[in-house]
Formats: sequence, structure tokens, C-alpha cells
Amino acid sequence: MDTITVVENVFGEVERKVQKSYWEEHSKDLTVESMMLDSRAKDLDKEERPEVLAILPSYAGKTVLELGAGIGRFTGELAKEAGHVIALDFIDSVIKKNEEINGDIYKNITFMCADVTSPELKIEDNSIDIVFSNWLLMYLNDEEVEKLIGRIVKWLKPGGHIFIRESCFHQSGDSKRKVNPTHYREPRFYTKVFKECHSYDQDGNSFELSLVTSKCIGAYVKSKKNQNQICWLWEKVKCTEDKGFQRFLDNVQYKSTGILRYERVFGEGYVSTGGFETTKEFVDKLDLKAGQKVLDVGCGIGGGDFYMAETYDVHVLGIDLSINMVSFAIERAIGRSCSVEFEVADCTTKEYAENTFDVIYSRDTILHIQDKPALFRNFFKWLKPGGKVLISDYCRSPGTPSEEFAAYIKQRGYDLHDVKTNGWSAKLKRSSAGEQKWGLFIATK
Repeated sequence: MDTITVVENVFGEVERKVQKSYWEEHSKDLTVESMMLDSRAKDLDKEERPEVLAILPSYAGKTVLELGAGIGRFTGELAKEAGHVIALDFIDSVIKKNEEINGDIYKNITFMCADVTSPELKIEDNSIDIVFSNWLLMYLNDEEVEKLIGRIVKWLKPGGHIFIRESCFHQSGDSKRKVNPTHYREPRFYTKVFKECHSYDQDGNSFELSLVTSKCIGAYVKSKKNQNQICWLWEKVKCTEDKGFQRFLDNVQYKSTGILRYERVFGEGYVSTGGFETTKEFVDKLDLKAGQKVLDVGCGIGGGDFYMAETYDVHVLGIDLSINMVSFAIERAIGRSCSVEFEVADCTTKEYAENTFDVIYSRDTILHIQDKPALFRNFFKWLKPGGKVLISDYCRSPGTPSEEFAAYIKQRGYDLHDVKTNGWSAKLKRSSAGEQKWGLFIATK
């Protein structure tokens, strides 16, 4: 055993002792308040539990591994439909309380007292359909997180899912704590660990995790105006050469460095034409009223959403397919105390109930969508009667585009990673020639 391994083992042992002591201290009452570390836990639980469960794929008849099961807030809910639930927690009194609450009602639950970091925890490879974890990884150090995710990918069946939810940036609960060993990380840490995780089966097939969605927990945004409760849903898939449009956005068009360049051009919080001034001009046309609900399709890094929420006291749901964009938006939300949720989502596959939104707002995003009529039909369905839609987007002149502009269109928009000063000059040239235009569309249902 080399020196580095010895040091890592020592740190790991210290970490586990500290975390176990912390949770033994906060598990004396075995109540939902002690598990959620919040005096308003009962009210929060009523809001967030159905929200979290609604994010999961169907678990009917499936094998679900619940890591950090606690006293069973979710265990019984999962057992109602799952074929088998394995509920695991590392505090003995806690998992016994879970069994006391759920064991007699649901006979399809196996209760285990175990530490997820222990090599003695044996789960068969390719045996789990869904791994469910609500507030767990923030009680592991960085190395433990990476190792656990590697093991989870092996436990999952191909096509299986992992759901995680963590507190990021800072504490959310109001319970007083003598010490707090929780790791309040940036969301991008978890995203990076999951995206970089690979596993191989006995036939040499390579698997990775593909992001299905990532979002703020809406219950905390509505109740506390707190965006730091973040969840992710990942799917175990075979590695392929074609990484899809989301990977194109994050690795080419909207790399983190590219986003920051856009922001330097358009102003803090903005990555679309006109920045704050144009946003104010457009939003003022919507006649927003306090309490209304706004859907921002292609929210970018959140500047327009913060403006709407802070100025008009509306609730804004911002969605974007780019993980990088949403990561920046969530970071920008720290300390603002406004009613804005962010979610990584594909607007062409996302579903909302009819008559959900008062306003649908989209800036320079629809140019990426091939089937625009289908999207607009959804917009119409999602809008309340009297609701408004506002879209700004790049347009083209009638007729055959020039070779240069045709190539630009094929690239699906800007690529600042490749283009420097002459990129803006070329855009001005195309605009002056009348080929490239910028349009504003406003309508009422």
C-alpha cells in the first residue's frame, strides 16, 4: 500500500466518524423535522415529496435501491409501486424506525443498516433499475462520491436510472447545529463526476450516464426563494460517438468560456441580443402582474428571469437544454431571494399541464428547433386563456442565402469558440446585406 492510499484511507475513516457522529446527534428524535433539519419540515415535505416522486421514471414492478433512506419519507411511497425496494441507511436506529413505519405495511422492502462507502456493501452488478438518493452525497468527501458513483453505474441495469438530490452552496434548513460537516458543493461538481463516469461489462461494452433532467426543487423556491436544492436524473446508456445536441451545446457552442464571452458582450446575466435594455423593453410589453407564472424557454444564465421575478413579483420557470447555462443561472441566483426555478430540459419533449402559464417567453432560442409548429402547438396548450407569448429570434431574408450565410445556418447559430473579432464583423455584414434579421413576435391566447 503506497503513502497516498494510506493517507486517503485515514481521511476516509475520519470523515465517516465525523458524519456518523453528526447524524447520531441529529437522529435522537427520529422525526421528519430532525431528518430534514428544518422546523417547517412537515409543510416542506407535503410540497416536495410529490414533486420529487414526479421526476422519477416509472418504478412500477422495478427494483429500487434507496441510499440514505432515513426514517422512510420516500421508502413507503416507492414501495407502493415498486417490485422490490432495498432501503439502506448507516444509522441503526434510523433504519429500524423506517422498518417500524413501513415494514408491516409493505412486504417488498428489504431494510439494511450499512455505510454506502463500505467495501463490505455488496450489490450485484446489473441488478438495480433505479438508485434513489435524497441528501446523501453531501455527507461524503469528494473521493467517496467518485467511488460510489462508479459502483452505482455497475449496479444499474442498462437503461436504469439514478436520481440524486443535494443541498448546494449553503445550508437550507433552520435547525441549529453545533458543528456542520456537510459538503455544500457547487452543482457543477456533481455534474462533472456523473458525466465522467464510465463502466464496462464482461463483453467489453462501455456505459456512461446520460442526463435526463436537472432542476431546482420548486418547493424550496416557492417556500424559501432558495435555488440551492438541486436534483439530477441520469440514465445508464451505452457509449456512442453521437453525443446529441445537448453535448454539442455544452462542448462546442456554449462552452463555459463561450458563455462568459457572451456575457461580457451583452452584460451581466445576459447572453442574448441587447442584454438588460432590450429585455426591459420586451418584458414591459407583457404587462406582468404579481403572482403570475412565466415559462422562459431557453433561459440562458437567468438575467431576464431575475429581472421579471424581482421587478414584477412573478414566479419564473427557466428551462434550457444547456447544462452549462443552467449551472451559471443557479450560481447567479445565490443571494437574490427571488421566485425563479431553473431546469435542464428539452422544450421539444417537456410536458406541462394545459393552462399552466400566464406568459411563455423565449429569447433567441427557437432557431435551434426544427419542428417549430409542434412547439407552438404546445405553447398554445400550456398557456392560460388570455396568456401571452413573446419570442425574439434570428430570421433570414426570402430567397436563397449566400454560401456564407448557408454555412452559418448549418452550424445552428454562433460558435464563439472558433470565431474571434471577424465573427462579429461577418454578422454585421450579413445583417447590413439584409440576409440576417432579428424578429420579435408577440401574441395573446
